[in-house]
Amino acid sequence: MEGQVSVGTAQVEGRCVVVQKETQNLTDEMVEMIADIGIRYSDLTIAEEVGTGDIEEQLKELEKKILLRDSDTLPIQDQVLPQVSEYLKDVNEVWELGGVLRLLCLSNEDEKHNELLNFAEITLQMAMERLEDEFVQLLTQCCKPLEPDSMSLHSAEEDSMDNFSNSSFDEESVEAMSHSDTARESENVVIDLINHGLISDITAIANFMCLCNYEKECCQAYVIVRKDAVEECLSVLQFDRFNIEEVLKMGWNVLHRTIEKWKQAMQVFVRVCLARERHLCDLVFGELPGSIREPCFVDISNSSILQLLSIAMAIALAPRKPERLFQTLNTYEVLSDLLVDMEHFLPEDYGSGILTECHEVLLRLKESVSGTLEEFKYNIQSSISYTAFPGGGVHHLTKYVMNYIKALSAYAETLGSVLEGQQGTDQSSVMEDGDRETSSNQSPLVWHLKSVTKILEANLAHKSQLYSDVSLQSIFMMNNVCYMVDKVKQSDLRNFFGDEWIRAHIVMFQKHARDYERASWTSVLSFLKEEGIRRTSSRNPSSTVLKDRFRGFNHAFEEVYNAQTAWSVPNAGLRDDLRISVSTKLIQAYRIFESRHAGYLDGERHREKYIKYSPDELEEYLLDLFAGSPRSLQSQRR
Repeated sequence: MEGQVSVGTAQVEGRCVVVQKETQNLTDEMVEMIADIGIRYSDLTIAEEVGTGDIEEQLKELEKKILLRDSDTLPIQDQVLPQVSEYLKDVNEVWELGGVLRLLCLSNEDEKHNELLNFAEITLQMAMERLEDEFVQLLTQCCKPLEPDSMSLHSAEEDSMDNFSNSSFDEESVEAMSHSDTARESENVVIDLINHGLISDITAIANFMCLCNYEKECCQAYVIVRKDAVEECLSVLQFDRFNIEEVLKMGWNVLHRTIEKWKQAMQVFVRVCLARERHLCDLVFGELPGSIREPCFVDISNSSILQLLSIAMAIALAPRKPERLFQTLNTYEVLSDLLVDMEHFLPEDYGSGILTECHEVLLRLKESVSGTLEEFKYNIQSSISYTAFPGGGVHHLTKYVMNYIKALSAYAETLGSVLEGQQGTDQSSVMEDGDRETSSNQSPLVWHLKSVTKILEANLAHKSQLYSDVSLQSIFMMNNVCYMVDKVKQSDLRNFFGDEWIRAHIVMFQKHARDYERASWTSVLSFLKEEGIRRTSSRNPSSTVLKDRFRGFNHAFEEVYNAQTAWSVPNAGLRDDLRISVSTKLIQAYRIFESRHAGYLDGERHREKYIKYSPDELEEYLLDLFAGSPRSLQSQRR
């Protein structure tokens, strides 16, 4: 008997040690409660003669309490008495009694001990089912509902991007687009959606269920409830679920709206919903091992995150059309920014699958961006015209390209990251002479932007050949290069192209202006030269020669006037400079020629047929040039 008592005592002491270790994750109140029960029931095993009547009586009393409380339809926390802690105290006594009975069963083979142990386990199972129901009930109430209005991250970018279509990049749409960093705006949205008044009860139930080896049931219940809450979050955000195939089949307008919804849904989901679930999970399972806590959080968030990532992957896999590049960049910015949050929320051991998928989507988006840029360049290069652009003005392609890259400059930081290491091998091909020394220091974005303008210039040179009039070829190139310079000077593009590029292109369009003047006005001015005027014996100029000169000048000027009033120089400053330059050369030469020779025709019949214009009239007529509205001097004089 002494040996048996010794064994029983040792087993009870061992159980007390086990209990003490297992209660480390409980609250101070629970530890104190369990320790008290352990002390009381350890006395029952000190001697073999101690009967089991006390244990049986306690178990029946506890079963009665549990059955009575199970019959109450109100949740435990809504009953006046008992509260969750008191209910847990009763269930804990059943669990402790079961532990004592297991020790007694090991110390002897008394059938009564086995019967009581079975009774204790049935009672405990019944209580645990009620606790699980209560756990679920509390979890459904512990978070405040997500309010859609307060979650709106609507920005000016969403409206302005509607101005972009697959065929238009005009000045108005680009000016309207303000590339706001919506991915970072949501950092200011800090909303506490957790009802902290219920957390202590939820935590106590979770700790107790896991202590009693019901962690599987606890985690399953937790995941089911909170996963539904996460799904509801997406529903509140009004985000429709699409698979990759459906996204790839969307038209531009539908895709645009879907991407805008995705951007907002992704930000709110990660920074509000996911942050809430991470915080709640840490509160509920914070006192338990990470092997219990972390898989719960991953299971809750996994399917919704992957669903949202599938939209981003579809955007990355969509056809690489230039008009979609901005949405791809927006998607990349949002996801790369939120990746920092997700890496913070998701444990490396358990969340690696989700994080790997995020990195894969970002890689695909990078490939899409660089591939779309190359497609954009190819589209410029392959843009073919079969008729000359009317009036020699700024071509639609020039406006499209320059406004496009102006809009791209707003994504400088993102593009710098995406395009890193993607410069062309022959950088000198897109660098001006003044830039070649520093070409190795050019960023990838600068290299790509300059390559775009170089391709555009080559295309414009081909288009200029469609004009039969050499003068109009020069006007066309002058207008388009001047437009490019203005776009660079008056926007953030200046930071990328630099002053050397601007100076070189100013020289370029000024050369085209001089080429125009030579081609258009050399023949007109030739009639005002002194060379070739034959003189009579009295040393006076031949009236016949003078008549021919004035008549030739009138005809040449009228031809230029009739043609070039229809030509267009949209830049007001350049238009005025060109008129002044022509006027300075022409009016001065005409005024001198007329003052020298008009007197010799005073006696001629129909003198006005030869000297049709005064210098002042010519100067006035020159103001009509390049207005884009054809006029005729003959009709005006009539």
